[in-house]
Amino acid sequence: MAQTMMKKIVASSACLVVGLTRRTSSRSLVTASKNLNAKKERDLPNEGEITKSVFMSQSTDIYTNLALEDWMYRNMDFTKHHVMMVWRNEPCVVIGRHQNPWLEANLPLLSEKDIALARRNSGGGTVYHDRGNLNVTFFTPRERYDRKYNLELIKRALFRGFGVKSLINERQDIIVRDKYKVSGTAAKLGRLTAYHHCTLLVNANKADLSKALAKREHGIQTNATASTRSEVANLSEVDNRVTVDSLQTAIGYEYLRTAALSLEDGGQNQISKQRGFQFVNPTDDWFPGLAELKNELQTWDWCFGRTPAFTVSRSFPVPAELLAPSKVYSATQELIINMTVENGLIDDVTLNIPPGLVESGFHGEASVITHLKGKRFTSEALSALQEAMLTRHLTKDVKKLDDKEQFVAKCFDQVVNTV
Repeated sequence: MAQTMMKKIVASSACLVVGLTRRTSSRSLVTASKNLNAKKERDLPNEGEITKSVFMSQSTDIYTNLALEDWMYRNMDFTKHHVMMVWRNEPCVVIGRHQNPWLEANLPLLSEKDIALARRNSGGGTVYHDRGNLNVTFFTPRERYDRKYNLELIKRALFRGFGVKSLINERQDIIVRDKYKVSGTAAKLGRLTAYHHCTLLVNANKADLSKALAKREHGIQTNATASTRSEVANLSEVDNRVTVDSLQTAIGYEYLRTAALSLEDGGQNQISKQRGFQFVNPTDDWFPGLAELKNELQTWDWCFGRTPAFTVSRSFPVPAELLAPSKVYSATQELIINMTVENGLIDDVTLNIPPGLVESGFHGEASVITHLKGKRFTSEALSALQEAMLTRHLTKDVKKLDDKEQFVAKCFDQVVNTV
């Protein structure tokens, strides 16, 4: 019976969403947007004319859920209908629109553990998601974007539902026990529509979170937005009654019982006026064009290529056994690698070869360096470097780098993989 009821709810919400998309094509939505934007001020409804829905995504794929956010932001009209979406993901790291993934995430670990990395459309810092996180997105018209309203509503739900006391700090994080962060926040504001989203730590794997976001030696200099590190806690540590499902229900009902523009508590009477909880299935059948948005969010060009320009400089002491044996050097012999990276691609690179390595036979000809320009700042560049060093040998049957070349390749590998 429960399964049948769920199917009915899903079907009803499908009608809602598909109905919206069928009545209004993407072209007419764009036209309507332009017409509305041409007005100096929009006529927005009174509070009593606004209804609310809680959308519950049935996907746990980060790219699908980010695409769903973007689809709703681009296509839905929230003038008289405000929406709160709740969603969760399999393990992943999500960076802000203007961030550098090589700085923010432990990329070798993500690759090893098959943890997805995604870049979202909103700003803000980097977060780790797993099934122990609850993500919440509030959609409104641009003029009615109100981050404080949303956070106060969550704070009130925590207390009403579980007796958990929290506060909102100056960074608009939600804090428990005076110092532990349980929620970060970010937003995207367009000309007509806005959304504010946050992630709540319920029973996330904090060990995996720490490893996935671990800081390492990288030598990167950039103007990209940097994350602020904070001590974190799970809400289940504060009260073991807090689960992702129970928190989703508590915040959902708090949202429905609260007036649309003020924090007035309307109780059950207010809930009865709303559209309620609705399961949504993020597919092209429900949201035409969603797959295209998802595919774009998964590309290397979006996740890495949209990184603001940066430079990287690393130095590596040369092992004594690789130096010219008949020489004594007064200074430490260091190989220095400098790079400029734009759009995730190597734009310029220099190798400063110490005298001890030159005198032992390694020269680092310009032809080796030119092979790197335009290569991705990944192991793709390492492969190009190794190939270039091999092809410079006069003997064509040389298929293995010598000890000095292997050292240079190892140092380069540490640079492009930031370990």
